[in-house]
Amino acid sequence: MSPPLFDIDRFAQPWFFALGAIIPALLVVWALRRRPSVLYSATPAAAASGRTLRALLAWLPAAARVLCLALLAVALARPQSIDERTSRTTEGVALQLVLDRSGSMDEELTIIDNRRVRRLDAAKEVLAEFIAGNGDDLKGRDGDLLGLIAFGSFADTIAPLTQDHAPVLELLETVDASLIREERGTAIGDALALAAARLDSTEKALAESRDASDFTLRGKAIVLLTDGENTAGSTDPRDAARLAAGLGIRVYAIGIRGGVRRGFFQTQSIDEGLLTDIAETTGGRFWAVDSGDQLREIYAEIDTLEKTEIRVDATTEYRELFAPFALAALCFLLCEVLLRTTWLRRLP
Repeated sequence: MSPPLFDIDRFAQPWFFALGAIIPALLVVWALRRRPSVLYSATPAAAASGRTLRALLAWLPAAARVLCLALLAVALARPQSIDERTSRTTEGVALQLVLDRSGSMDEELTIIDNRRVRRLDAAKEVLAEFIAGNGDDLKGRDGDLLGLIAFGSFADTIAPLTQDHAPVLELLETVDASLIREERGTAIGDALALAAARLDSTEKALAESRDASDFTLRGKAIVLLTDGENTAGSTDPRDAARLAAGLGIRVYAIGIRGGVRRGFFQTQSIDEGLLTDIAETTGGRFWAVDSGDQLREIYAEIDTLEKTEIRVDATTEYRELFAPFALAALCFLLCEVLLRTTWLRRLP
C-alpha cells in the first residue's frame, strides 16, 4: 500500500496553503530577535574559543517549528484520495443464434457487397456484424447474453450463452459445413429444441445465482437462419416451436432463398410455410431474403426489435488523508518543545 503522500488526488480546502506564506515572515522575525546572551569586551577572544555541538545545532527548534507549521497547513487543506466506482446494470436479452451449416449452405452462392460467396460465409459475416456491430446499421449486442448453435443433420452447441462476445466471434469463424454426406442434412427441429433448452437452463441458472445482480433478463429469443427444409433430426420443428413458446421464447426465422443460378440448375428452396408457422407460434417473425445484403437488413431489424438497456451508475468516494500530516506536525511541535526546554535550552 502506497503512503498517503502518493495517494493524494486533491485538496478539499486548498486556501489553507496561504498559511505557508507566513513561514518566511516568521523566519525573518526570529532572525531579527536573535541577540547574544552574553556580552564580551573582546569578541576575537570569544570567537577563538570555538563553537560547541549545541551551538552548531541551535537552529533545530526553529526548523522543527517551520516543519510543524508547514505540515499543519497541509493537514488543514484536507488532502483526499478519490475512489471512483462505476456499476453497470444490464437489462438485456438472451439471444441464441442458430446457424444452418448444411450442404446447401456450403454449395450455394449468394451476393453480398457485390461479391459472390458461399451462403455460409455470407451468414457468418453478417452474424459477426450483428454481434460486434459494423459502425453503421448494426450497433452490436453489447450487454446481451449470446450463444451459438450450428446444425446440419445434427445440432451442436458451438458457444454457450455468455456476455463475453469475443469467444463467440472466434468460434463463429470455425463453423463450416461437414464433409460427410450423411451429416449435410437440415435438422431444424433439433436445433430449435436445443436452443430452447439452452435458454431455459441459463435463465434458471441466473435466477439461482447470487452474482447475477448486475444482469436482468428481460427477454429470450432464438434467431434461426436456414436455406432449406427440415430433412433430418428426430424433433418436429412445429413441436420445437410450441416448446419454445411455452418457455416464453420468441423465434425469429430467416430463410435464404434464390441465390445465384448455376447453369440450368434450380437453387434449393426453403419451406416458407414451416418457418412462418414457427415464428407465429412463438410470437416472432419470419423473413425470406434473396441475398446477403438483404440478410444484413433483416438482422438490423431484429437489432431494433430486441433492445437492451444498460444503466451505468457512477459513485465517487473521498477518503480523508489529513491525519498523518497532523500527527507529523504534532511530533515536530513536541520535538521543538523538548529541545528548547532541555538540551538546546537558551539563556534569557
